[in-house]
Amino acid sequence: MTANSLNGAEAMVRMLDAHQVKHVFGLCGDTSLPFYDAMRGLDHGMTHVLTRDERSAAYMADGYARVTGRPGVCEGPSGGGATYILPGLIEASESSYAVLGITTDISVGTYGKYPLTEVDQEALMRPMTKWNTVIKQATHVPRMVRAAFRAMTTGRPGAAHLGLPYDIQYDAVDPEDIWADPMHQSYPAYRAAPAPGAVEAALDAILSAKSPVIVCGGGVVIAGAMAELDRLATRLDLPVVTSISGQGSLAETHPQSVGVVGSNGGTDETWEALVGADLVIFMGCRAGSTTTARWEAPKPGGRVVHFDSDPMVIGANYRAEVAVVADLKLALAAANAVLDRKGQGQGHATFGGAAAAEDIKRRKFAQFQTLANSNDAPIRPERVIATLQRVLPEDATVVSDPGTSCPYFSAYYQLPRAGRYFITNRAHGALGYAMSAALGAWYGRPESKIVALMGDGSFGFTCGELETVCRARANITYIVFSNSNFGWIKASQKDDKGARYHNVDFTRVDQAAVAAAYGVTSWKVEAPEDLEAVLRRAIAHDGPTLVDIITQPLEESNAPVRRWMG
Repeated sequence: MTANSLNGAEAMVRMLDAHQVKHVFGLCGDTSLPFYDAMRGLDHGMTHVLTRDERSAAYMADGYARVTGRPGVCEGPSGGGATYILPGLIEASESSYAVLGITTDISVGTYGKYPLTEVDQEALMRPMTKWNTVIKQATHVPRMVRAAFRAMTTGRPGAAHLGLPYDIQYDAVDPEDIWADPMHQSYPAYRAAPAPGAVEAALDAILSAKSPVIVCGGGVVIAGAMAELDRLATRLDLPVVTSISGQGSLAETHPQSVGVVGSNGGTDETWEALVGADLVIFMGCRAGSTTTARWEAPKPGGRVVHFDSDPMVIGANYRAEVAVVADLKLALAAANAVLDRKGQGQGHATFGGAAAAEDIKRRKFAQFQTLANSNDAPIRPERVIATLQRVLPEDATVVSDPGTSCPYFSAYYQLPRAGRYFITNRAHGALGYAMSAALGAWYGRPESKIVALMGDGSFGFTCGELETVCRARANITYIVFSNSNFGWIKASQKDDKGARYHNVDFTRVDQAAVAAAYGVTSWKVEAPEDLEAVLRRAIAHDGPTLVDIITQPLEESNAPVRRWMG
């Protein structure tokens, strides 16, 4: 190696810096020694966040990517590190967020010789990521990093993986090859415009309907198309429903916003908007099982117009009368431009969306308020959500695990702003996500109050990361819904198996005491009348806080989960 050359580990650091990466979340290991030494020794603009678990590192990178619109980066060592990082990569990939996982590896020279921690990383990661490779020569490092960022940020965003073998980290790399395309520093990059005539055909179909409805998935927020959607929905007076991932497509206080629809977080009232439509406009939505209540609505053969950046989504579940395959920001801007040319604005084509949304929300929240005002103990989850609505600042960012908290929050908390202010892992629904993703969100959006919601089952998965949170002095409030069981499964056993419960209950743990041992300022709340004052104190505190709330078990509740409400 010449005096002016870099080694492979240094080239990796330089390439991340060239892509303007600011945070790397990860955990050290034997095979990572050269990479860590390069991180320590080189002058760069990155902060390395040491985590306590590779799963957590990936979830932090995921949360960071969701709030910043920039790729999140996580790293871990060979063997167990590579297998532990998998859950976060597949969640990001299936949820369409750009996350890069870097796993160092055993030396190429020892492949097949049964060294400690040997695993075929490329085969392991292939089904979990949009793009992946194990680097075979140090000279490949720069272009493989560029390929990973290109894959993550273009088309439908997703996760990428780079394997970096130990011996490759010591071999020489030409510094002249250290460069990056600035377009790949954020996503979506290189947005694709709609085909000629596609938007016009979609509008013709929409305007021919009597009661159309827009169904937004996560693609609207990922594309940053909220303002364009707002203008289209308002000018045509269209009702807008969302999946859980689509929350934030409009502010949920917006006149056109109906709320979440489907089998999780939807209610009978919001479901009316979907089943009553004579044309459904899927907008950045894959029309999967949750949003459609296992394809209960729309009915097969119903009229569908589908906007999505991914052509593989079109026609996967419903035949599209018109498809617009394009970046949603560009597609919706084009739709508004067509209506501008035609002189069509608010009042020219009115579908009664605002009136329908107002009626649906009035009836939904009338029932909710009765439960939210309850003084029952254990505390009803509805009361927790209603209290959060009163005490959280408008720009709060809320992260939830997919268990007890998620359906209640999605159904009844009205997000006051458009954008990604609610985060949950809807693709694979692993417990233990919110604890770590909240820290990633805090690094990406430190000016926002970050609040993480979880059940006590989820708390047990990754509570060790409270040490990381305290070390970072992160201003995060954790709220634990404590009911001493894996509530979603127990409620499902009640509904599906005639209340034949088996092995879903565990010993009650004092989560507040556990958090306090890590250095988190904590409270335990059992009395409903104490809840609001404690939450206000926790949210106002400058530093990590946790509120352990003894809540009604999910199997005894009125959870907004369609199959439990029949």
